[in-house]
Order: sequence, then C-alpha cells, then structure tokens
Amino acid sequence: MARFTEIGTAKIPGKGTELRLLQRNDEFSIKIAGTTGELMNSRVHGSEDALATLACERIAGQPAPRILIGGLGMGFTLAAALSATGKDARITVAELVPEVEQWNRGPLGAAAGNPLDDPRASAYIGDVADLLKTSDGQWDAILLDVDNGPEGLTRKENNWIYSPAGIAAAQKALRPDGILAYWSASQEHAFTEKLRGAGFSAEAVTVRGLRPGKGAYHVIWLAW
Repeated sequence: MARFTEIGTAKIPGKGTELRLLQRNDEFSIKIAGTTGELMNSRVHGSEDALATLACERIAGQPAPRILIGGLGMGFTLAAALSATGKDARITVAELVPEVEQWNRGPLGAAAGNPLDDPRASAYIGDVADLLKTSDGQWDAILLDVDNGPEGLTRKENNWIYSPAGIAAAQKALRPDGILAYWSASQEHAFTEKLRGAGFSAEAVTVRGLRPGKGAYHVIWLAW
C-alpha cells in the first residue's frame, strides 16, 4: 500500500505549530506536526458537507444569498454551499493560514472539485473573527468551522468564536432571518444553551463524518 508523503507545511498564526499536508495517491490528509491524529482527510467530509447543506436549506428562498464561511479546510464546505445555491450567490470563505488557500488552488483543490475556481466564491486571508466584528447585517448565512468545536484544539484565539462576545458579533453580522451554523467534532449541550441564552433559537443536529450512516458522529449547531 502506498504511504502518505508530505507535500506542504504551514505555520499556524499565533501558535507557532505547523500544519502538514500529506498525499497518498488521490487522498489528502492534514495533520498538526508532532501529533498522530488527523485534523481532516479528503475521504471523510460528510459533516463538512452537512454544515453547508443544512444552513443553505434555511435560506433557500433568498434569491441572491451572501454567505460567510469561517475555515476553508479542504474546500468541502465551500463546494457544498456552491452546490446548494444559485448563480447569484456570493460566498466568502475566510482562511487564517495563507498556505491552506494555496494548497486549495494547487494539488488539494481537485479533492473538492476546485471550488475556489467558481466565480461566486472569494477568499479572505485572515481571521474570520475580524469579518464578524466589522459586518453589520451583511450575511444570510454564517458557517463556522474554525476548530474542533467549542473546546478549541488548534488555536486558543479560536475560543472567541464560541464566546458570548463572538456569538453576539455573529448575530449582529446576520441579515434578518439569517442562519448561523457551527461545526463540532463532538456534542456539548452547554453550547446549545449558550446560543439560546444569546437570544437565538438553536438546535444541535447529529451528522456522520463520512456520509449518511457511516463514520464518526459530529454535530452541527443551527441558530436563527
């Protein structure tokens, strides 16, 4: 069996640790240097797809939706959002690590169908928190997949996204009847209550990591 080969590395801003991009034939993996577990794998993206499809279902009546995605990853959430919306959609994906965008415009892009090549998509290189703090009633949907969930793993600064201040900023950034969605590797009931405490109606939807009926259980929070 072929082995994974490292084809790229990138520093995580603010943490000093490295991301490693690995390839084995047409399969890709992203890991944190010095660890054995994967952050993501190109064969396991069912819950990343669900983050987009569940949210886009809520804004299906919007003829020209504006969508913000926090976290490019391997491009699967962006690809699913493009697939779920029409020709007048405009989707901005914020990615903190510049090399991750470069990987998606290079060899990694084919895994998700090169969604950054779609003219409806644009990339913002920087922290999605900065866009949330400066947006005011701008987005029909905000999809956040910037860490492992409310208990941050890759970068402590990501915790702001899940804090009362971060939730309030996202709420202000949404248009009327907009939808806020978070991806998480695991359930955390306290976060559902935190969203409700901020004035949202909220539900936690359990999805499978690989595809319906297969893979680990992940959680998508929807708040409106």
